[in-house]
Amino acid sequence: MPIRVVVADDQELVRAGFGMILDAQPDIEVVAEACDGAEAVEAVRVHGPDVLLLDVRMPVMDGLEAARRVCAEYPDTKVIMLTTFDIDDYVFEALYAGASGFLLKDVRRDDLAHGVRMVASGEALLAPSVTRRLIAEFAARRGVVGPERSVRAPSRLLEQLTGREMETLQLLARGLSNAEIAGELVVSEHTVKTHVSNVLAKLQLRDRVHAVVFAYESGAVVAGEA
Repeated sequence: MPIRVVVADDQELVRAGFGMILDAQPDIEVVAEACDGAEAVEAVRVHGPDVLLLDVRMPVMDGLEAARRVCAEYPDTKVIMLTTFDIDDYVFEALYAGASGFLLKDVRRDDLAHGVRMVASGEALLAPSVTRRLIAEFAARRGVVGPERSVRAPSRLLEQLTGREMETLQLLARGLSNAEIAGELVVSEHTVKTHVSNVLAKLQLRDRVHAVVFAYESGAVVAGEA
């Protein structure tokens, strides 16, 4: 089955361009377009896509609020934020809301398709270097980002982790890649992938980005000590 995608952007040329690039892929199908956040949420309700490409800044309902609603109401749809900038305030809040990553609007066509495939498969669309920047932002904003968050960190979930899985979570919180974690733990990358999958499943998290947020909110890692 092809990966089903909704493209939401208030600029018609951007929507059309992204739609054409994705539709040209043999394994991706654009099932709808939307020009504002409200239309995006409705398109997700009607079509149930695997991935929503969502512009951060749109009229009627902005991308941040749309991301919150989609991630809360339609958890099977993964959200990729589209932005003109790198990590800005809106993208940071969108990741908190449950988005699985972001793409810059000047992304290369091959990277666009690759990003959609990554997120559809359950990966987060953030390079380790960007994850480290997210960690720095989190440390700076801890307690300031507001009460509405998609990631909760009850201690009972942490208690389900084995010692090695807790180590894996703490290394994820430092922004390490699977290869780097394998080096730290002196195990194979395949073993690390298994540990990461177990951590995400036990903590009921979407991807490794939200594992980073969870690690800080739960106290498994203290800001400034990672």
